[in-house]
Amino acid sequence: MSDWIDALNWPDNGLLPAIAQDANTGVVLTQAWQNREALRRTQETGFVHYWSRSRNQLWKKGETSGHTQRVVEIRTDCDRDTILMLVEPAGPACHTGAPSCFYTVVSDGELHDQPDNPWPSPSILDRLAAVIDARRQADPKSSYTATLLADPDKAAGKVSEESQELIEAVRQESAERVAAEAADLCFHLLVLSATRGVDWSQIAAVLEQRFGTSGHEEKARRALGKRNQD
Repeated sequence: MSDWIDALNWPDNGLLPAIAQDANTGVVLTQAWQNREALRRTQETGFVHYWSRSRNQLWKKGETSGHTQRVVEIRTDCDRDTILMLVEPAGPACHTGAPSCFYTVVSDGELHDQPDNPWPSPSILDRLAAVIDARRQADPKSSYTATLLADPDKAAGKVSEESQELIEAVRQESAERVAAEAADLCFHLLVLSATRGVDWSQIAAVLEQRFGTSGHEEKARRALGKRNQD
């Protein structure tokens, strides 16, 4: 199990820089340090462990705060002297409460803290999902999204309507109209899913699991699962 760990290009101090990156959004979360034991514990438990240089001890990310980082994949660079871990974070990565430790921007020769705007920016679907979630607290009288969230049947009707409009655009309208109708459908799909408490990150996780699997294989797997349920 540890062969790959020993194959890394370890320096004399036995520590490699370790970067944690959100597997779903691509946001760079943390840069810390790992020794052999930290990497072994990370692999064995499935949760990120680091080596603290100041305390001179092993520590599990989120052990006290609960803001753990579940490992999706571990990579190393071409020189095998840096670790990159794709993770699913349970809460903010930074001890300050910011989602990422990399929130200080260099602009006009000065440092500016932007804790709510980690780099790189989340995808438009992540940002849209965040807006939809915020609309749960809005007044349906003043928010179209809140109106749909309060009425799943209405939200489902809009998905049906937007689906048909997209199909018609594909058949007889311009590429610009197809893009516009597809955007409308994506928005309403996210809203409809949100009425059941399912957000974009959950949908993205399913897509990630299916990535690289042939459509025929995935269809056969779902059919088998349905037969087993019956």
